[in-house]
Amino acid sequence: MVSPRPTAAELAARLAPAATGTLRAPLDRAALGRAVTLAESTRPPDRALADEVLGLLGPPARPAVRVGLTGVPGVGKSTLIEALGRHLVEEKGHRVAVLAVDPSSQRTGGSILGDKTRMPFLATHPAAFVRPSPAGAALGGVAPRTGAVARLLEAVGFDVLLIETVGVGQSETAVRGLTDCFVLLLLAGAGDELQGIKKGIIEMADVLAVTKADGPNQPRARAHAREMAGALHLLRPPAGGWLPPVLTCSAAENTGIGELWCTVEEFIAHQRATGRFEAQRREQHLTAFRELLRQELEARFYARPDVVQALPTLEAAVARGELSLGAAVARLPR
Repeated sequence: MVSPRPTAAELAARLAPAATGTLRAPLDRAALGRAVTLAESTRPPDRALADEVLGLLGPPARPAVRVGLTGVPGVGKSTLIEALGRHLVEEKGHRVAVLAVDPSSQRTGGSILGDKTRMPFLATHPAAFVRPSPAGAALGGVAPRTGAVARLLEAVGFDVLLIETVGVGQSETAVRGLTDCFVLLLLAGAGDELQGIKKGIIEMADVLAVTKADGPNQPRARAHAREMAGALHLLRPPAGGWLPPVLTCSAAENTGIGELWCTVEEFIAHQRATGRFEAQRREQHLTAFRELLRQELEARFYARPDVVQALPTLEAAVARGELSLGAAVARLPR
């Protein structure tokens, strides 16, 4: 038997206790999961319901700290986030939500979504929530509705959001528009030195950390951190007086995790003191609005009957080489 679709008021009522922001408040994981699913949906009615839930919950008393973490495959993002999240929950008393964006298959559209298995502590702790999301066809390292989900989790009462992206790439810039601090994870001795110092990704990073700095890999990790610190001085001047530090850490030995979070806090404090935190938040709101507007306009365009009728013919002509791309676009209904 299919359960009835909950109303926005019902979902908001089930999520309201968690929105008090105290660790003693119970978290209705089923209701939160349902609300996140609605926020991630491509169906306009689902999105409208999610927006209604968000409106009923109201704005958070204080914005959550949003931290983006990225790095090449194999750098240990999920393992590090598990260790960092545990530190935040157990030692700092934070409520931590993790948005783990998994790459989607370009052939089948599917995603593994296995991050919960790599974060067993955070996946079950009452003060934490882990949500794997498929990237779909979106570029930029985040899923199309990551911003909407982040706002929902913030409204429910999580005060730290950790956003794990699909991996470093030339197009991975969207996550920068969602977060307050962008952490680039590096791996020494794995052939990623040249990848790590690409100007585009370095310009976005606020903190850099060389992972797996344990056992016999410690000297190599420290050497790599020194090399990257030197490269930063050559690649760009400090933004607003902040030169991104390069740290070393190990999730396996739980070393450097506290120092990493202290550095994130120092950066956030610097941003607040210079007024850049509030300015960046305003820009995030505008970015989210423009992205939602783009998605809405695109959906409306493809739903138009005249476009539905004309598009197959134009696509067939382009595929056969009978019509240039520009000419095909020009013939689309206005």
